Amino acid sequence: MKLIFDTISSECSRTITRSYSTSFSSAVKMLSPSIRQDIYNIYGFVRLADEIVDSFHDYNKKELLERFNYDLNLALEEKISLNPILNSFQHTVHKYNIEKSLIDAFMHSMRLDLDKIDYKSKEEYQEYIYGSADVVGLMCLKVFVKGDVEKYENLKEPAMKLGSAFQKVNFLRDLKADFEVLNRTYFPNTDLSQLNEQSKNEIIAEIEADFKEAFAGIINLPIEAKFGVYTAYVYYKKLLTKLKNTPSAEIKNSRIRVSDYQKLSLFAKCYFSYKLNFI
Repeated sequence: MKLIFDTISSECSRTITRSYSTSFSSAVKMLSPSIRQDIYNIYGFVRLADEIVDSFHDYNKKELLERFNYDLNLALEEKISLNPILNSFQHTVHKYNIEKSLIDAFMHSMRLDLDKIDYKSKEEYQEYIYGSADVVGLMCLKVFVKGDVEKYENLKEPAMKLGSAFQKVNFLRDLKADFEVLNRTYFPNTDLSQLNEQSKNEIIAEIEADFKEAFAGIINLPIEAKFGVYTAYVYYKKLLTKLKNTPSAEIKNSRIRVSDYQKLSLFAKCYFSYKLNFI
């Protein structure tokens, strides 16, 4: 029965989310059950593509990514795929009418990760972030508003800013791995081997501005999505605060984390803020 395969596909997307990101998985659990699976489906898709370019070092990444893209296009056209992750993703794409242009922009940024090792201009940097993060925020927003075109347009810019903020925090947190393992630097006009406090603070100020604009959208999200997105927002804000208070030399040499105890504390604060209508 096709239903069994679709159920298995959904389970695969949930498993990928829980296995690769406990923090994001926790935030997804705060979403309404009516939209939760579709966010798993989106995350499973973007995570699998990202793993191809970031992790499969002993294989031909370019060939694998192009094969993945070919299968993706077939899945979107035929509304089925033998790849369970793509099968669950195409279901969400068609259910919420997610534009192909968003998916193509994401795949373009993944291709950049195959060969491009640094971003020398603001334009290159913004193009990469748009494809790797902003469009993911827009895909999720399509799910959150459940087809409400007017609400989508009103929340589009804040959703992109939130995607940008999350991605930039990840860049700053993962400096060591990106630079030493993948030989990549994303922040333009910044010598990461000589990262100093001034450069770090300029990056953080940019991220804080993104978060400020993003929050204006979070408070206007539908009830089904607000608590989960707010929880993810608070977690990343906490991570940014830790990065801000960490010397630049230490950021270059270690991966800054939010402890499990701190995560529980943040969740409790988010829950009470939400229940008391502070957001």
